[in-house]
Amino acid sequence: MDRFEEMRVFAAVAQLESFADAARQLALSPPRVTRAVAALEARLGVALLQRTTRQVRVTEAGRRYLEDAQQVLAQLAEAEAAATGSYLTPRGLLQVTAPVLFGEYFVTPQIVDYLEQYPDVQVRAELIDRPVNLQEEGIDVAVRIGHVPQDCQHLTVPVGEVRQVVCASPAWLAEHNEPTHPQELEALPTVVAEGGNLSGHWWFEEEGKRIEVTPSPRLRISAIHAALTAVEAGAGLTRLLSYQVAASEAEGRVRRVLTRFEPVAIPINIWVTAGRGRAASVRTFVDFLAERLRADPALAYRS
Repeated sequence: MDRFEEMRVFAAVAQLESFADAARQLALSPPRVTRAVAALEARLGVALLQRTTRQVRVTEAGRRYLEDAQQVLAQLAEAEAAATGSYLTPRGLLQVTAPVLFGEYFVTPQIVDYLEQYPDVQVRAELIDRPVNLQEEGIDVAVRIGHVPQDCQHLTVPVGEVRQVVCASPAWLAEHNEPTHPQELEALPTVVAEGGNLSGHWWFEEEGKRIEVTPSPRLRISAIHAALTAVEAGAGLTRLLSYQVAASEAEGRVRRVLTRFEPVAIPINIWVTAGRGRAASVRTFVDFLAERLRADPALAYRS
């Protein structure tokens, strides 16, 4: 087994924290995976992994080597892609990630349309709400909601924005009167989708000053869909992101309140993982997705 293959095997074991899982992913036998890592450690003269009967963990030396190995493997993948012409013609596997609900509503339909236009491309979409390390997890393109860190090394393409909004059903508002100030929310029945970024303190802005409100929800629920369903049925008020309630608002099932107190908008960006942007599949998909998202009124893109 050559050095690049040893490096590839080690990277898979380190990322998956499992020899067996790495063997399945790479379509290799478990003994071959074990021998590759052992040979690499012997050649380097350092332990890269800590092994127990229950788990595999990367050592500090292994973590440093993994970072360098991922860059080398990415460069190798680029060289192979250039040689096979995939920088000219979209083909091969494209790995995409997005937040769960945003991915369901806005990204998945565009992936389907994109695949119809480019039959030689396959897409693996991971819809997940946890932070994803794009390099370590082999992601080509990500859609992220939030401000881009100053030290970001990835290419980012702005495509829209969302707001934190408060809403309730029209029937509930007619019965209980619409709140006129955020502080009133502390005495009103609220529904909170637990686990989201908006489930604790609720922040608002008034004349440039930040207002903190701590609701006492009568209903806590684990899914955004369910929280919105409860509010549509008259359970009270909830706070979600504007794209999450856009369809319900458009169909009149909920109405936004306290709009003049909404905080500044949160940007939506497409992230292109460093070193992946030259591939034709990545370039065409980013252009395709950006055009579609910018045209969606629920995302209110402003150039």
